[in-house]
Amino acid sequence: MKIDVEAFRVLEVLVEEGSFAKAGERLHKAQSAVSYQVKKLEQHLGVNLFCRDQYRAELTPEGKVILAEGKRLLQYLGNIEHLASRFSEGWEPKLELVVDGSLPMEPIMRALKQVSAHKIPTKIQLNVEFLGGVQHRFERDNADVMLVKDYRTGPNYRQQALPNINSVLVVSKEHPLAKIKGVKLFELLQHVELTIEDSSPGKHHSDELQFGGDKVFYLSGFIMKKNALLMGLGFGWMPDFLIRSELESGELVELDFLGGSRYSFTPQLVSTMERPLGRAGRLFTQLILKEFEEYQLSGF
Repeated sequence: MKIDVEAFRVLEVLVEEGSFAKAGERLHKAQSAVSYQVKKLEQHLGVNLFCRDQYRAELTPEGKVILAEGKRLLQYLGNIEHLASRFSEGWEPKLELVVDGSLPMEPIMRALKQVSAHKIPTKIQLNVEFLGGVQHRFERDNADVMLVKDYRTGPNYRQQALPNINSVLVVSKEHPLAKIKGVKLFELLQHVELTIEDSSPGKHHSDELQFGGDKVFYLSGFIMKKNALLMGLGFGWMPDFLIRSELESGELVELDFLGGSRYSFTPQLVSTMERPLGRAGRLFTQLILKEFEEYQLSGF
């Protein structure tokens, strides 16, 4: 009997999620189907892959070695699929994108709309993460493209710079800090700082602009952060494209902070040479670069 390669993918997800139920949800399979596939692999190999007496799905020492080899096999097969797609110059079956939530979605949506107008057969999946969660998702899912604020580079990464994004340090017009001229750091740290939570599992990536005070609220996205700012809950950095109307109306005001109340960063469009982009990936890359340039020139 031949080994079912898909079983290694199930095994990998099961270890990451820690339970058969959660693995089933992620794989869109019944829990019983996940259990059966693992048991079938164990019977074929003649090895117990999991410790059944543990609360979480934990691998045996033998299971860890077998999973490591299985991951390499999956990577090799994935590379073959990508190369075959590139060589045939056909449309790839799937294009997965991971985007940092601090970037404007309008040019991304316009690029995707144009891709859709080509009536291509490629299935496109768009995921939004924050900070270190972008690269974690990109690497974990073997995604094709990430649009990221910053990341840990590597020898196989190919990057293209996008136009700069500007951020502003703001508070509600009713907030006590809004009335102070020349705000000092110690005055700032007496109030609640609002920031975005890192969406990577380990949450090891911190925002380099965080002030480091004791009063910090971590929020799950910029819409929630914007609402919290408007309520006067605290102060925080916001991309200017998200608060343009609130700044114009005066609902939010730029802090007169002595350390500076504006900064810009250069987001990157990143792919990897290990997974060469197919026809849809190359089309999206061309369109997103064009859309971001036009978005920047339009002044939003």
